[in-house]
Amino acid sequence: METLQLIQNKITPNSSLLPPHLPQWKDMKVVFTNGCFDILHRGHVEYLAKAADLGDILVVGLNTDASVRRLKGEGRPVNNQEARALVLASLSFVDAVVLFDDDTPYNLIKTLRPDVLVKGADYQPEAIVGYDIVTSYGGTVTTIPLVKGYSTTNFIDRLNINQ
Repeated sequence: METLQLIQNKITPNSSLLPPHLPQWKDMKVVFTNGCFDILHRGHVEYLAKAADLGDILVVGLNTDASVRRLKGEGRPVNNQEARALVLASLSFVDAVVLFDDDTPYNLIKTLRPDVLVKGADYQPEAIVGYDIVTSYGGTVTTIPLVKGYSTTNFIDRLNINQ
């Protein structure tokens, strides 16, 4: 199979569908995180790599374009959902990318039932969307320190993209 097809096979375009590989992962430790990942940068890569180290499988929930616009405003996203999903899926340590259209991944987390839920350390674990779900069945919720100086919003501001 061609490399591009292997990358595209990691992408699930609708959160109402489970990643097709899910049954194969039943005896593995599944880690879940989510975000907009509008312009992938060093902070994202380090964060995702550390998240992947917390288990066997890393699933990334990706906000759709409509969801990003609702959360970040009309100027966002800079890159469309197909481009963002492809870039994320191309990372060797990302096993699946699942797009979701809700403002939060709550329903996706409920469906996926990850063993580990991860967000950046700018969140308190108890305030992370899905905390109640994951802890109800004995899963863990953890945070990863952010890489100082790396933020998509700051990057966009430096480029003056929205001005």
